[in-house]
Amino acid sequence: MLIINADDWGRSVEETDAAFRCYKAGRITSVSAMVFMEDSQRAADLANEHNLEVGLHLNLTEGFTAKTASLLERYQERITHFLRSTKYSLLLYNPFLQKEISYSYHAQAAEFERLFGRAPSHLDGHHHMHLCANLLFSNTIPAGTRMRRNFSFWSGEKSWLNRTYRGLVDRRLQRRYRVPDHLFDLTQSVLEKKIARVIELAKSSKVELMTHPVIPTESEYLMSDQFRGMLERLDTASYALV
Repeated sequence: MLIINADDWGRSVEETDAAFRCYKAGRITSVSAMVFMEDSQRAADLANEHNLEVGLHLNLTEGFTAKTASLLERYQERITHFLRSTKYSLLLYNPFLQKEISYSYHAQAAEFERLFGRAPSHLDGHHHMHLCANLLFSNTIPAGTRMRRNFSFWSGEKSWLNRTYRGLVDRRLQRRYRVPDHLFDLTQSVLEKKIARVIELAKSSKVELMTHPVIPTESEYLMSDQFRGMLERLDTASYALV
């Protein structure tokens, strides 16, 4: 099956509306919502009105754009400063930030349930930071959560070391959480001309295709007759089946 998930729901009016147009046209199956952002409340109302499946897009790399508690804002500033300081920050466990990261996760999860009146269908992270070491090597996120995995690559696309690390992380995720078999990014799949391979893989595996419809090229592809034709030959589904 193929899960087509649009990220950044609620981050801004433009991002919410771009994803909603694709959902109404049947081109995405779910979204991941950001809380404490400028469009979070309206986006939640829209999703609830249209029975849209929504996961939590955990934000550890940006400041919140809606009013929130000052303690959470201070903690978020410390977290974002560390995680954005270098591209390797995701790999580093910082014992001096564990309290702050745990607090931010629980605050965002609680706000999601307040906005949507339900638990998130799945969890992923803004800039993929749900896989930062402080979350990966802790019990902060409850076992059994449906969660996004690492990006998938075919042999030769990444170095041996890169693929080995991703494989180790994915095996750890599979032991504790419920994850799809594969994850691909829409832009990369189209530009690298591997979208057909992704679609073919979805006939025998559980595949997530991540998209950001606010990007014009992604929105145009999602709404194209070519993509519609591909979807007609596939079973599309939601994270509920992972």
